[in-house]
Amino acid sequence: MEEDSNIRFTGISSGLAVLLSDNKPKGSPQKSRLISYCDGIGDHSVEQTLEHIFDLPHKSVRSTSLIDINFIRSISRSQIPRFQLENAVDRHRDGLSIINCGSSTSTVVIDSSSVCGDMKTIRNPLIVESQTVFSSARANACVWKGKWMYEVTLETSGIQQLGWAIISCSFTDQKGVGDSDDSYAYDGRRVNKWNKDPVSYGQSWVVGDVIGCCIDLDNDEISFFRNGVSLGVAFDRIQKMNPENGYYPAISLSDGECCDLNFGARPFKYPISGFLPFQAPPNSRDYANYLLSCLTRLLEVQCLDKPGSAYFEKLRRLKRFAPLKELFYPISHGIMEELFDVVNSSEGSFEYFAWGAIPSFFLGIFGVQEAHDCASLDQVLELFLEFPGSDSLLQHLIRALSYGCKVAPLVLTECPYSGSYPYLALVCYILRHRAMMVLWWKSPDFEFSFEGFLSPKRPNKQDLHCLIPSVWWPGSCEDVGCESSMMLTMTALSTAIDKIEEKHRELCSLVIQFVPPAIPKELPGSVFRAFLQGFILKVRGIQNKMTTSVVSNNSVVVSLYTVILHFLSEGFKVEGLSGSLKGIGLNLESDVGFLHRAGKRRFPLELFFVGDENCAGVRRIGGGFSNHLFNSQFSEEKAKVVQWDEGGMDDDATRITHSTMKKPCCCSNSANDVETSKHGIMLTSGGFKGLCSPVPVRSTQVVAMNSSNPDAGIVDKPSTSNQSEAYSGCGSLQYSESRTSFIEHSLDVLREEELLHTKLLLYHLGVASNFRQAFYYMSHQSQSISLLDDTDKQIREKSCIEQVKRLKEARNAYREELVDCVRQCAWYRISLFSRWKQRGMYATCMWVVELLLVLSNSDTCFCYVPEFYLESLVDTFHALRKSDPPFVASAIFLKQGLASFQKVKPSPRRPSRVDPLSGREVNHGEFYPTTHARRG
Repeated sequence: MEEDSNIRFTGISSGLAVLLSDNKPKGSPQKSRLISYCDGIGDHSVEQTLEHIFDLPHKSVRSTSLIDINFIRSISRSQIPRFQLENAVDRHRDGLSIINCGSSTSTVVIDSSSVCGDMKTIRNPLIVESQTVFSSARANACVWKGKWMYEVTLETSGIQQLGWAIISCSFTDQKGVGDSDDSYAYDGRRVNKWNKDPVSYGQSWVVGDVIGCCIDLDNDEISFFRNGVSLGVAFDRIQKMNPENGYYPAISLSDGECCDLNFGARPFKYPISGFLPFQAPPNSRDYANYLLSCLTRLLEVQCLDKPGSAYFEKLRRLKRFAPLKELFYPISHGIMEELFDVVNSSEGSFEYFAWGAIPSFFLGIFGVQEAHDCASLDQVLELFLEFPGSDSLLQHLIRALSYGCKVAPLVLTECPYSGSYPYLALVCYILRHRAMMVLWWKSPDFEFSFEGFLSPKRPNKQDLHCLIPSVWWPGSCEDVGCESSMMLTMTALSTAIDKIEEKHRELCSLVIQFVPPAIPKELPGSVFRAFLQGFILKVRGIQNKMTTSVVSNNSVVVSLYTVILHFLSEGFKVEGLSGSLKGIGLNLESDVGFLHRAGKRRFPLELFFVGDENCAGVRRIGGGFSNHLFNSQFSEEKAKVVQWDEGGMDDDATRITHSTMKKPCCCSNSANDVETSKHGIMLTSGGFKGLCSPVPVRSTQVVAMNSSNPDAGIVDKPSTSNQSEAYSGCGSLQYSESRTSFIEHSLDVLREEELLHTKLLLYHLGVASNFRQAFYYMSHQSQSISLLDDTDKQIREKSCIEQVKRLKEARNAYREELVDCVRQCAWYRISLFSRWKQRGMYATCMWVVELLLVLSNSDTCFCYVPEFYLESLVDTFHALRKSDPPFVASAIFLKQGLASFQKVKPSPRRPSRVDPLSGREVNHGEFYPTTHARRG
């Protein structure tokens, strides 16, 4: 193919691009014309077009008979001296000494001989983690004059001390950077600076923050930056050092803390003017950027003949087109060959370009806002994939885009295309190309980068002040314009979050439908399932450490929970991917989401034991591992699948399901389904009656399937609660013959029931803490409003000047606290309590409550239910209680539903437990979440 292309394009003569008129040659010769992007339509030769593409002076390209790849490379190489002169200033790096640690004389890494504790490099290029109580280390480079910096990206947001130390600073398991006179550090967890003693400084940090550590030895100052914003001078008049014995970058991390160090091997995310990186950038950096800008201008010129262009419209009227597309091959391939030679020429260049110029180039081509230039991006991808050395470069590109998602903050003025949206939109389109998806899947960083794409950066207090500058609350005496301003702000932020979540769903859909080129052949959904299982094991491992210093990034947990919730509630449809998810065990024929489908429902009990085959790691209603170990029916229970009819607990006259005229409130759009109570609360009649009042005596249509003994049954089992069977509304369990095929199928493919189980587990692992934090701020906001009102009343009643002064000081403090609560509540409302999420949470609770009612008739089934199934019900009760009016009444449903499970049959080996929220001991026979339900 390449040989044929060279033959084809070597015959193109300079200045002989023949214009076509009506696609028919004319008898008389015509003057050669070529359309140039910079000068519009006119008499322009190929030379002038090349001058524009390569940013050259007029008449600098000489006429030639051939336009081929070598000619193009000769043009670009003629500009190398120009960029070598521009880079000359960067070569003056006096005041820096790098110690060779076995890698390279110019590579800055952690000096292994300086490590105190257990600090490991867990991922390249330099992501380090402490694996003991307190670990400290220095880099293998020091500085004694000039201005220098390095960047630290936070993978966790716990106790970390980042800064500088001299060689004489000794580390112990109790003392690290900043704990002595000869070291300086900043800790955003405790919001302190450290130089032997802590002093309040800076801002609290969050996962994804990029901390710039800067030292100015010309002025003897140390300062820190958070996401490019100065936190002020932390230390001045620091000790002057001698050559070869200067200040070393140094860090101290608590157990489980993790950060990404960048000494200059990659371009800084937030470079600070005047400060140099420890590792010098490649000398060919500017030349590579120049080549990419040439390729960009080539694509712009080629876009002239696309519909919609003003130039195109004029050309269309003239019916004349220049054959620029025939020049595209030699020009583009000449640029690309030169670029790959540059990238591979010097040590360290590959990683630097893959994380710097290449992502910027792709984002510039694709665009950061809609509508994206998909056609140009397709051309660029095809161009890169033609070169053998591009695989690793493109894998680094995906990793760099993942990093961009993790650190990109929401900016109000950029909404709705803010935060991680540009990176997500680009990677979602790139991964629609199977070759790119295969490259990503083969990458050793697949799971890590996937987590990065699902890690939207959360704002801290100062970030929220920028995002929500104006605040308002009911009854406030703020400016009348604050209410409308805040509403507009919330609308903009909500739209931005919606777009990011939409791209999360698209990315997960791409992974779900991906079939890896593996032997034996895997089914669609297998890659996504493996990722979920590995991620859950990782999160469980972090939780099992029980270290108070670890503040892990649970935004991935929240993102996965949100994606699965949308899939189950709203369906799997993703724009541009319709029909691509067929054959993975998910019901895609219906427009109705899994949680809202009418008819029969079923659930395989094997899901209760996924990742916990011996009941050792998950707390269950029936107790721990010792209670189940000697149960002879253990294996039989795992193999069952329960099946029931939606709404089977109600009689026919009062049943409200998704198939009846009146719908549950999650699917009710009729105004007749909503009525107002005498207390002014919006109530919906479209709820699930079964738990809004005692359930009528009716046998539930429940089927449990068992392949080994189809005729066996669990008949007349005693109720697991102190309530009568009439109250529980569930009849006896029976078996069916169709179990085997369903189980075999469910083990091979990804099904909605498995996603539902995973969603509930994700809620337990990370989402629950977000909801409880939201409830705290909502409650605290109400208290702060009351305090502020009481203080205003006292100010009006007091006449003593001194008392009024103290009251006004207290009022200012109350108001500042209230404003912070209002901003936090507003953030949680748009990120956690959007309308469709409330609908999905309500439908999830309906589904789970029906499942538990079905299982409650069998002791041997019910005791294996994981406790996190009930945890989501309790928290959802509180969430819906504070939500939109149609869902407020649903909280009553959940409260009464939880009362159905107040008691379970006590196990003789079941130990007593302490309720983590109330602090009191839970009796052997008391159901774990009952305390929270009663408090509600």
